[in-house]
Amino acid sequence: MELRENEILHEVNEHIKLIQRKDGLTFGTDAYLLSAFVRPKPNAVAVDLGSGTGIIPLLCLAKGKVSRFTAVEIQPAFGELIGRNAKLNGFSHCLTPLCADVREINPLALGGEVDLVTANPPYMSPASGARNAADEKYMARHEVCGTVKDFCSAAGRLLKHGGRFYCVFRPERLSDLFAGLREAHLEPKRMTAVQATYAAFPSIVLVEAVKYASPSLLVTPPLCLWEADPGIPEKPAQPMVQTADAAYIYENCGFPSRFTGQNRK
Repeated sequence: MELRENEILHEVNEHIKLIQRKDGLTFGTDAYLLSAFVRPKPNAVAVDLGSGTGIIPLLCLAKGKVSRFTAVEIQPAFGELIGRNAKLNGFSHCLTPLCADVREINPLALGGEVDLVTANPPYMSPASGARNAADEKYMARHEVCGTVKDFCSAAGRLLKHGGRFYCVFRPERLSDLFAGLREAHLEPKRMTAVQATYAAFPSIVLVEAVKYASPSLLVTPPLCLWEADPGIPEKPAQPMVQTADAAYIYENCGFPSRFTGQNRK
């Protein structure tokens, strides 16, 4: 396997070999936690919206959470990269890149409605934050090719009745996410806030929504990633030590039962 100019290769979680572009967003916590948040449904047909390198489908397939993924990506260079990553990891038979716009995609492009949709959409409006010099990073971070409402609408169009949508987003924009979900007939059913330590503010939220479900939201305990510094509990202790919950998630690519509602009284 030969890398091209501006590419790097890393082995990440679940022994995935991931080719990434230096001028694109690289694999991080958000994508891994979203993959872990997905409930296993081994026979499911799934779609990832705005797939980038294809890491979320790769992780879910490596853990046997679904049977097949279509990775929707608007940038042709990344669509081609997803195909190479699928081949590199032995998933060409079950991971298909599709160069398409989430604002226009419909079930006909996929051969019918699907069981599961994932998305790690851009977090920032075009006017917020500094513009990245590389267009790839700018498009991944800013809503220039679709807002969170557009991602929710796409999920609503693609999912079967009772299908599940998994999304990672910013806490400060949770109202935008929930408004988009409701408009797309996707009812939020489970939400977990993620924070560095027990005393830190949440940095991301993970949300599971179900198409045409009745209202009832399980807000789980927050997921704290690191043991806190006793003197400054908003910051991780040094050296950094994962909490038991975080260690479980990174070992299993899944959440402990108390985050899933399985042991809810």
